[in-house]
Amino acid sequence: MITVEGLVAEIQQRVENYNNNDYPLNKRAVANYDLLDSCHHILAEDIVSPFSVPRQNLSAMDGYAIAKGTKLATNTTIIIIGESQAGSPYNGDIQSGQGVRIFTGAVVPDECDTVIMQENTNFAAIKSSIDKSKPYSIILSQTAQSDDHIRKQGEEIVAGEAVLFKGKRLNPADISLLANLGFDKVNVYQPLIVGVFATGDELVAIGNELKSLAQIYNSNTPTLKSLLSDLPIAIQDYGIIPDDLDKTTAAVTQAMQECDVLISTAGVSVGDYDFLTTVIEQLGKINHYKVAMKPGKPFVFGELTQNLAKPVLYFGLPGNPLSTVVGTLQFVTPALWKMAGLSHSERPMQLTVMATLKNDIKKSAGRKDFQRGVLTQDEAGSFYVESFTKQQSHRIKQLSHANCFIVLAQDSGNVAAGESVQVQPFPWI
Repeated sequence: MITVEGLVAEIQQRVENYNNNDYPLNKRAVANYDLLDSCHHILAEDIVSPFSVPRQNLSAMDGYAIAKGTKLATNTTIIIIGESQAGSPYNGDIQSGQGVRIFTGAVVPDECDTVIMQENTNFAAIKSSIDKSKPYSIILSQTAQSDDHIRKQGEEIVAGEAVLFKGKRLNPADISLLANLGFDKVNVYQPLIVGVFATGDELVAIGNELKSLAQIYNSNTPTLKSLLSDLPIAIQDYGIIPDDLDKTTAAVTQAMQECDVLISTAGVSVGDYDFLTTVIEQLGKINHYKVAMKPGKPFVFGELTQNLAKPVLYFGLPGNPLSTVVGTLQFVTPALWKMAGLSHSERPMQLTVMATLKNDIKKSAGRKDFQRGVLTQDEAGSFYVESFTKQQSHRIKQLSHANCFIVLAQDSGNVAAGESVQVQPFPWI
């Protein structure tokens, strides 16, 4: 039985090989998306700025743009001969000793090399008497320096500069940058097709009636879809597969022809009617089966290869909803981000904090434990966490009421209140 850390490493190494050899990123299909539709997708090209930012010298303040060669000492009188507004620049000649009224974001005339804040002039005293149709005088109340308060052309971005790189996961800030540069479309990697299905004769799709006490709703598929909702993938739902070898074989055979990745819930244990491991071995291979963690021990990582141009990686999650959440967060989503072409620095971080335990925890050595808890923070910034008293993996309400996993090492035993423990806040908190 492999450790959690060992399985993470094995999956990441297999995905690395998949990206380099089985389905190299440079051979992936690329789609041209409208800018707004590209958010959360993976950039398939470097983005080069078509122009400098700023495109010209701009004022960083409301005040006065002063001509080159003008004396900038306190009590200097300067003649104001015009005005430069955002979108309406001043286009006349300006001589030494002259300037123009200017506003934040307006173009600084080429003849000017300094912007003086209006607060550093006698503007307040003369404001009511100014006739903008005629030249007027201002007096400096503070000494200024050349280049003050000017946003220089190209100081942020130079024309031809790469501003975003292939493998970037586009976020709202990137959309803003691209919009500022005039991009209305962008090339992203075509989303991976991820097939999902649940197995079990007892399962009923939500929205339908439970007709016997032996039936339960298929909660795992909605759970899995919600966990994967932010990824740049296209989900293909194959529904509920009955506990039948032939039907399971047929469903997996169809899905592996249509998908890049296949994820199942339930059917991977050792029961008489759990057929998935048999089918995976017939159509491909199982790389790892069972992981030393609680909950989620009967986790399967394999691949489907029969009559395929490239392998379809397979993740088999246990049947209870809690195991689905734990297995997806620890193994599946990190693998999918990497498979999608996301650069290493762009992959979502699995954040952890150290917190003081509020109550005793019972644990047996042998498996890494992911216990549900409630994480809080006091006014001083210290973290505290309380574990639920009942930690059975079939409990569903508890997961909804929790906001974190308390992560206990494989070899650890009981943990007493007051000790420091590692905590993984849920990514949706």
